[in-house]
Amino acid sequence: MTSRIGFFVLSGILLLVSVVCIGEGVQLVATGKPLGIGIGVCAFVIPVIGVWFLRQTVRFGRASERLARQLEAEGGLPVDELRRTQGGRIDRASADAVFTRRKAEAEADPTDWRNFFRLAVAYADAGDVPRARKAMQHAIKLHGRDAAATAVN
Repeated sequence: MTSRIGFFVLSGILLLVSVVCIGEGVQLVATGKPLGIGIGVCAFVIPVIGVWFLRQTVRFGRASERLARQLEAEGGLPVDELRRTQGGRIDRASADAVFTRRKAEAEADPTDWRNFFRLAVAYADAGDVPRARKAMQHAIKLHGRDAAATAVN
């Protein structure tokens, strides 16, 4: 839950900074000087990029949650079978063993989004967040194809 709160706080800050940036951009463009106009236009572009990034992040999160809910309804969510240290951290060898198994499952059936969802969780448990995100994006894409194929039939 704290990650959601952090996300909403940072999103609010991003939107606030965007409003300030646009206000400053308007003032710079209003100077009528070429340098001011150039910097003012750049001040308009920065919030657009930030809002686009925020939108993509929200879409990714919602799609991931939708897949998790479906997998939970099917009874296919990965079970937490990882050993932990006394401090509560995931044991690296345990995470690597689960990762190896999940990777083999995904390679055995590369068309099933469920395998890539579980692989993404294994990547995250192993501490490889960029690959976890890529695996989850692939699972979302495969899920979309499955949904489209089901709608056609």
